[in-house]
Amino acid sequence: MTVGIAVFDRETGQFVQQLNAEQQFRSASVVKLLIALDFLWTRGPEYDVPAADRERLEVMLRSSDDDAASYYWEQLGGAAIVERMVGRLGLTHTAGPPASHPGFWGYVAITPADTVRIYRYLLDEAPAPVRRYVMDLLRRATRHGTDGFDQYFGIASAFEGDFSIKQGWSGFHGSSGYSSDRQKPESVVDLVNDALHTTGTVGPDDRSIVAVFTLHPSGTLYEQAYAEVTRLTAELTVPGGVRRQTADK
Repeated sequence: MTVGIAVFDRETGQFVQQLNAEQQFRSASVVKLLIALDFLWTRGPEYDVPAADRERLEVMLRSSDDDAASYYWEQLGGAAIVERMVGRLGLTHTAGPPASHPGFWGYVAITPADTVRIYRYLLDEAPAPVRRYVMDLLRRATRHGTDGFDQYFGIASAFEGDFSIKQGWSGFHGSSGYSSDRQKPESVVDLVNDALHTTGTVGPDDRSIVAVFTLHPSGTLYEQAYAEVTRLTAELTVPGGVRRQTADK
């Protein structure tokens, strides 16, 4: 298992744990955070969201719906979404998908450290309506994604009480991710091995931001990767987190 970790304590303003925090991974569905923020960016000062978009954004963030992400990827300019958000948030190692596969939003390159920066923006800098809207959806993530995969691995299984999540998975048999493509493009990130990422916040008042990115040998059973990521996440130092006595499986 290839692992990248970043855990940030918002109370002290310090990282408490890092491992390969600047290593780029393919984002899978974690990029949906950037898609949602880009959509909301220019809607101030009221940040009203039309009913149809509310429905799409809710299923995209709560249930990691791919069709909703693809809709916004096309409507908002594809890789231009990533370019805009990199500049706005000061991300340092996030980049769009390979030029050969511009429609593959799941191939966006991102790091654990940049993911922490996204959550820090959401929690500490975003306009209050944006923060409330996005974080409320992440706190109410459904047990399963719209593709049927159980997304309560990692943070959601390791900790009880207060948490929010935006998960990512790609390459596992039957998943609806873009990694099922057999013609892998050249890229700086690994597009072959199966990816399983858990990101979000843990503890009262979202005290800790957690980003765990993992790659597993192609063909790994989803249940095995799920258990490995949950075990790894439960072993992290996470201020404010209350570990479950028995992690969900």
